[in-house]
Amino acid sequence: MNSEEEFYDAETGLESDDSCEVSFKDALVFDNKHVSDGSSAHENGVWQRRKSLPADMISRNNFSMWGVLKKCIGMELSKIAMPVVFNEPLSFLQRLSEYMEHTHLIHKACSMSDSIDRMQVVAAFAVSAVASQWERTGKPFNPLLGETFELTRMRSVGVLFLHTDTTLTNQSIQKHATTREDEGYRLISEQVSHHPPISAFHAQSLKQEFEFHGSIYPKLKFWGKSMEAEPKGTMTLELIKHKEVYTWTNPMCCVHNIILGKLWLEQYGAVEIINHSTGDKCVLNFKPCGMFGKELHKVEGCILDKSKKKRRVIYGKWTECMYSVEPKVYDAFRKSEKKSGGDAKKPKQEQQSCEGDDADEMPDVQETVTVIPGSALLWRITPRPTHSAQMYNFTSFAMTLNELEPGAERLLAPTDSRLRPDIRAMENGDIDLSSREKERLEEKQRAARRERSKDEEEWTPRWFHQGSSPHTGAEDWLYSGGYFDRNYSHCPDIY
Repeated sequence: MNSEEEFYDAETGLESDDSCEVSFKDALVFDNKHVSDGSSAHENGVWQRRKSLPADMISRNNFSMWGVLKKCIGMELSKIAMPVVFNEPLSFLQRLSEYMEHTHLIHKACSMSDSIDRMQVVAAFAVSAVASQWERTGKPFNPLLGETFELTRMRSVGVLFLHTDTTLTNQSIQKHATTREDEGYRLISEQVSHHPPISAFHAQSLKQEFEFHGSIYPKLKFWGKSMEAEPKGTMTLELIKHKEVYTWTNPMCCVHNIILGKLWLEQYGAVEIINHSTGDKCVLNFKPCGMFGKELHKVEGCILDKSKKKRRVIYGKWTECMYSVEPKVYDAFRKSEKKSGGDAKKPKQEQQSCEGDDADEMPDVQETVTVIPGSALLWRITPRPTHSAQMYNFTSFAMTLNELEPGAERLLAPTDSRLRPDIRAMENGDIDLSSREKERLEEKQRAARRERSKDEEEWTPRWFHQGSSPHTGAEDWLYSGGYFDRNYSHCPDIY
């Protein structure tokens, strides 16, 4: 099992904690999930998800990114062929599914009766969606046109009862080994366009509690020492029970020291989350690093109701945790901090982009969030495996995404990312085979495009169609349905 397969109800209500100690224990825990990762071993006859990749990360020490990028400064990089060694063994479609790592936050929002409480947990979910990118400097494989990725997760209850205890009857075994589908979800994503590269996804609760969907058009630019990614596209979360719809866009992302030095990543920009049903709004500011690095990874913002009254302040770090607190408490704390000299001579921080960065070295900033007394903990990042650095800095959740479960090949669409031979070869540590397979697949894709052009045919996505969002009016890719009927007879041959 991985981190979201077991979900336990957190404490209800919004009581605040008055402790003055600075620690995670100092706040009410909304995020009280059980953390459990798995392995591919069979324990007591029950299959468990894997805890590591088949091979360690391939070394990049003998490869120069500069040789590829020196002619690309200021250009959009979606058409630039990158050596496979700079990739990580996941498709961008699989990377997108990492939004679902903290699905327990959506379940928590569904359980709350107050719209402001729901908004702050949805805000925490929006922040958690980018948390897996921390220290992930490998580039995911570009999806092939028509490629898909399916992810279904259900909470299994009582699997440890399946042992040799002869006192258990068949009825009791069935009772304790049932699947709690009400706490699970399933997701389907598809590469719906190649130029420009657009990936669409749709996730839904197995008990019709929520739907989460969107399409992403990542624009990448190289600025000499840094690479900037603008994740164009809108996220839409529907809480069906409450008849609420939330939309937002993800922050900008920049990878520093592409040519020399240690790679490091920052997120920055304003993220506006709108509840289209109530008029509530949450504005989050992912702060740029700044000259002295004091703002690195910080996120701050507030929730405004439809009358624009400030109802909550949200703060924390996207690499660590997020809290909420009453605005009066927040303001009083900041005033006392300023009086005591905490902000004395603090340099003004300006919004920055990757372009023209003079100092690209990552600041030596201790990862910690000062907890304001009276705050409530909304979300805390799941610790990564101890061997994560040797495995592309994957989270426990990411470790499982390219794993083929027993019997999965019979059920998956033939276009699923897990069946891509170049990604599979890289995961197994065979960089030469991965490079050859990547080149073969790309040439096959080009040949198919030439055939369509010759016959004057246009590509039609299998599972999504182009439309407009009923909530924002913006152009979007919407799920057409039918994937989980398992009829894959019209799927293209892309591998």
